[in-house]
Amino acid sequence: MKHKIRKIVLDAAQKGFENGVLPSSQIPEMEIEEPRISSHGDFSTNFAMVSAGIQKMPPRKIAQTMVQLIETLGKTSEETASLIEKVEIAGPGFINFFLSKEAWHPVVDRILEQDKKYGASDMGKNEKVQVEFVSANPTGPLHVGHGRGAAVGDSVGNILGFAGFDVQKEYYINDSGRQIRTLGTSVWLRLLQKSGKEIEFPDDCYKGDYIKELACEILEKEGKGFVQGDEKEAIALCAKFAAKKILKGIKEDLSSFGVTFDQWFSEQSLYDSGRVQKAIDDFTSKDLIYKEDGALWFRTQDFGDEKNRVVVRNNGLTTYFASDIAYHMEKYDRGFDKVIDVWGADHHGYIKRIDASVVAQGKKSSQFEVILVQLVNLLRGGKPFQMSTRAGEFVTLKDIVDEVGKDAARFMFLSRSYDSGLDFDLELAKQKNSNNPVYYVQYVHARITGILLKAKQENIIQSIDFNKGKNLNLLTTVEEINLIKILDTFKANVEKSAQTLHPHIIFTYLMTLASAFHGYYNKHKVITENRRQTLARLSLVLGVKKVIRNGLALLGVNAPERM
Repeated sequence: MKHKIRKIVLDAAQKGFENGVLPSSQIPEMEIEEPRISSHGDFSTNFAMVSAGIQKMPPRKIAQTMVQLIETLGKTSEETASLIEKVEIAGPGFINFFLSKEAWHPVVDRILEQDKKYGASDMGKNEKVQVEFVSANPTGPLHVGHGRGAAVGDSVGNILGFAGFDVQKEYYINDSGRQIRTLGTSVWLRLLQKSGKEIEFPDDCYKGDYIKELACEILEKEGKGFVQGDEKEAIALCAKFAAKKILKGIKEDLSSFGVTFDQWFSEQSLYDSGRVQKAIDDFTSKDLIYKEDGALWFRTQDFGDEKNRVVVRNNGLTTYFASDIAYHMEKYDRGFDKVIDVWGADHHGYIKRIDASVVAQGKKSSQFEVILVQLVNLLRGGKPFQMSTRAGEFVTLKDIVDEVGKDAARFMFLSRSYDSGLDFDLELAKQKNSNNPVYYVQYVHARITGILLKAKQENIIQSIDFNKGKNLNLLTTVEEINLIKILDTFKANVEKSAQTLHPHIIFTYLMTLASAFHGYYNKHKVITENRRQTLARLSLVLGVKKVIRNGLALLGVNAPERM
């Protein structure tokens, strides 16, 4: 609807210039907004204020002229006349538009016709975007923090795709370096303990029952003679076996969480292909990497970082930064226009150095973006708690999904902006009432399905799904028009979510729509004695159902037919 108002303003301004009542044909950047106060109309524009300098006229005078021009357009344009009920001037020169009830009815038809595509946008213009998320080390199960990052990353990818971007979702497997060696050592030491040897378990090794279970599996597979072999080879075997088994578990947990990836990318492959060394050589040749105290340093300070960073230590071992440089080079070599990384909040200090490496290879800083996901505080009945977990020191994603289900977990993870901490109440997530956000929204979809099924059983409609509204002119109540107005903003919310990379915008929208539906349903019967009115209301609620489904799909949440 907003674009129609914009067109009317532009047409009126052009007509004003042609008629000589506006001195300039230049159109400034203006805003078309929805006023927060309903008495200020459905839409408002600041055209008069931003045009004052160009037109060399007081804003109020411009506004008065524009209102007259718009009213004249209404006399010659049937579309404008049917759209606008009245236009008013407010404050220093705001032009407020009050739309007719009939203006909103086509929205319902548009939803029914576009179905699963309603709300989609071509904003992205098929720009290639990679979203890399989770990327947890294969050294233990995914914890609750990874769960929030998974929900955010997956939803961001879904929303960007719906907004017209060409999106690839990727998991970066950190299967090389110190953490893998530590994993192998941890399993090996537990294996020795299982074999009857008294071993003091170091503090820097991985703890938890899963390490003991892995040790038992290897011991059973390799036999007791395994402990007598070469320790270095044994640790390497333990590391390889454990990482593979843990990664398999990670994939299973993410699948149960509704998350799949287009690609799983191995860090080790960067070394095997020579990409890490190639990246180091390339930056060295450009004097972006220099040698000092036996180590190689990248001049990240030249790109806004607080200090230069080591890429190769004085013992010859590369740092994680070296492989990260190579990895991000590889991403752009694949043709991505933009790269989005989803990281935990503790990686804040890492952003500048990766950004430096991106700019150093000739890309713009705007082509790289990081989403920092803040911590999750687990509650039970409003009180902090610690779940018992086989991971030993943290609550796993599997623990959460097993207790509350995939849909509730994802919806709760997305209920707040990712740059804010999140209180996740497990008891709340399991409630079957309106206090539970996911139940509150899903119930709308199920409730409407029930209404449509009843209408079909009573031969009011032939099918519970249809693509053309009937008798929409009978949708006249305040609650009905309000519902349609909210439905109309779905695309705008999708685009805003895609632009800002904030999926909680969709969560908030769905809660607003669900609230409006509940208010409508509590006040008005959908199936009435008036057949024409019933058909109109069935069209409306079917539109609500479709938008609820489309919105939930973006967040990776199911839209159940019954509850």
